[in-house]
Amino acid sequence: MHTLIGTELLKLRTVRSPWLLLAASPLLVTAGVSGLVVSDDKPLDTATQSGALAHVGLTSIFTLVFGILAVAGEYRHKTITDTYLSTPARGRVIGAKLVVYAVCAAVSGVVSSLVGLGVAAAWWADKAISFAWTDSHMWATIGGGIAWNAAFAAIGVGVGALIRSLVGAIAVALAWVALVEGTVGQLIGNLARWLPFNAGQALGAGANAMTSGSLLPRSGGGAVLAGYTLFFAVLAVTTSMRRDVS
Repeated sequence: MHTLIGTELLKLRTVRSPWLLLAASPLLVTAGVSGLVVSDDKPLDTATQSGALAHVGLTSIFTLVFGILAVAGEYRHKTITDTYLSTPARGRVIGAKLVVYAVCAAVSGVVSSLVGLGVAAAWWADKAISFAWTDSHMWATIGGGIAWNAAFAAIGVGVGALIRSLVGAIAVALAWVALVEGTVGQLIGNLARWLPFNAGQALGAGANAMTSGSLLPRSGGGAVLAGYTLFFAVLAVTTSMRRDVS
């Protein structure tokens, strides 16, 4: 397994697109934190701090696509045959991808968190307001956002294994988030709380969002998202083992 993990890391180092994708995450956090401060008339208190850092979790959209690239990207570039010929144990190959892409997504979440903290602290200082570094709600939000990033990368690996077309897999994933959970979810009320993106939102939500009643508790969102992650990880392994490459 160590060799396979090293191979996956080598593959990542030789292509640009995954890193360009993850590089957009700190930019999104910077824009989100700055936009919240500029457009919101609310006082810059601890609840606003956790709300600003909740943008870390929203970068999971990028890590979802990042995970899809792990398998669907290989099918698009026709390197998947060589991968499976060099290591016929397909389950181990997918397992290595799950580990590498989830860890990279978590690291991306950490980087985005550090950028978000720096930007938020700068805005607070500009407003002559002390930044509450010890606020537990803010750190829980950051931790939840990092975990959300890692989980969505693993889910992306499963989606990429199920839908081998790179464009098709990305389109389906984004349509699910935007249409099913974003639009249809509003029509089915509390049931929407149990869907993957909403569960992630509960895990990485700010203090104000947690009290809105529209999301699961943070622990509940984490448990539900862990269940989806495990399901898609198993799906990625079983699908890759049973289906032909061509």
